[in-house]
Amino acid sequence: MNERIAARLAGGLLALASAMVAGAAETKPAPLPCEVGSYAMADGSSLDIAPDDDGRLRWRRPDGTTGALKPQGRERWTSTFGWTDRLDGHHVRFSDCGRAGMRFDATKGTRIPLVQTDTRFQGSGVELAGRLTMPPGDARVPLVVLVHGAEHSSALHDYYLQREFASHGIGVFAYDKRGTGASGGRYTQDYLTLAVDAIHAMHEARRLAGARAGRIGYQGGSQGGWVVPLAARIEPVDFAIVSFGLAVSPLEEDREAVAFDLQRAGFDADAQAKAMTISDAAIAIVESDFTEGYDRLDALKKQYANEPWFKSVRGNIAGYLLAATPEVARRDLRALVAGIPVRYDPMPVLHNLDVPQLWVLGGQDRDAPPFETRRRLAALQAEGRPITTALFPNADHGIVEFETKPDGERASTRRSAGYFDLMVDFIKGKALAATYGNSRVEARR
Repeated sequence: MNERIAARLAGGLLALASAMVAGAAETKPAPLPCEVGSYAMADGSSLDIAPDDDGRLRWRRPDGTTGALKPQGRERWTSTFGWTDRLDGHHVRFSDCGRAGMRFDATKGTRIPLVQTDTRFQGSGVELAGRLTMPPGDARVPLVVLVHGAEHSSALHDYYLQREFASHGIGVFAYDKRGTGASGGRYTQDYLTLAVDAIHAMHEARRLAGARAGRIGYQGGSQGGWVVPLAARIEPVDFAIVSFGLAVSPLEEDREAVAFDLQRAGFDADAQAKAMTISDAAIAIVESDFTEGYDRLDALKKQYANEPWFKSVRGNIAGYLLAATPEVARRDLRALVAGIPVRYDPMPVLHNLDVPQLWVLGGQDRDAPPFETRRRLAALQAEGRPITTALFPNADHGIVEFETKPDGERASTRRSAGYFDLMVDFIKGKALAATYGNSRVEARR
């Protein structure tokens, strides 16, 4: 999944306001461009080529650097910096569509012969489409099941981690969430249903891997941060990774996001308290199934419209309801947030979860601010829960770093250095370093 889109589409309630609820699933995901794959480079590094959200190809390195590719004819491509439109000086050339290798600048690359097995398996009352990607050879390897965020796209098509992890000696099982890609059923936000689907995916991964299956666990981003611990509590696994997820409810997520909006803009606690009334009014509309509460929100808009902080309110659902008429909200937003348990409390699960967990958080995450989550995780560590946290201080949602444009908006530039290596070490059960990139790793004392 593209990290820039992760910052918009995989972020809890914000994601739901940016995509349409799927009905019947497509029969199969769109075919991948022939250049897609992971390549072993002559300098000892690796590089992945994957489709981007806008139809372009994108290269990624495990160190977090990335760029979008623009075709120049005869299998030649130029690259732009991160998710900006600026050329970064890199040039890529594929030979026979990558089958005979490629060049990244002057460095040759050879496609890694990963072993992929497509499957269909039974989820919770629906048939799901999955794929196991294994490193070459017959050695026993750890397995990780990739659990969706709130995006509606096909994981089998978009999840580059299925190749990146496999290129580093890890078996990976990806599957299309119900109601997306090639999977059956209707899209849902019900965390319990999604957790049971993840457990079925774990069983299928272990079955397909057979004798090669070593330790097994989950990695889930954003909304997956509510689903992964629940799945691991129902049926324990060897490890669980939550990336840019939360230990608070979706309701509290919106409130924290609004407060962080104003804090970043330099407004004080008094302004933040006033903005909280807007978040509360927006959530009340959601909880009424969009049938009431508009008068209260409209009154607050009129009351605060001329306040200097008002234009800084972004939040998740709050910002969309501020901009939408009641008619638009009823017509469009109701379907987009259907089934979201806005008051879901993840803490009872986390208080009773003995599975080793890695929580990776972004210090500048606008969509899922990490502050209360960090406090709660620290308290769980003090209770003896097997939790390790890593905060990447300059990262937004998706553990993606950015430039701030003159208008205050952000332009994503790269994935944080060390994020991928941290996950690889945790999946493999290695002793973790004290830092990865500019993050600080904190384990149970």
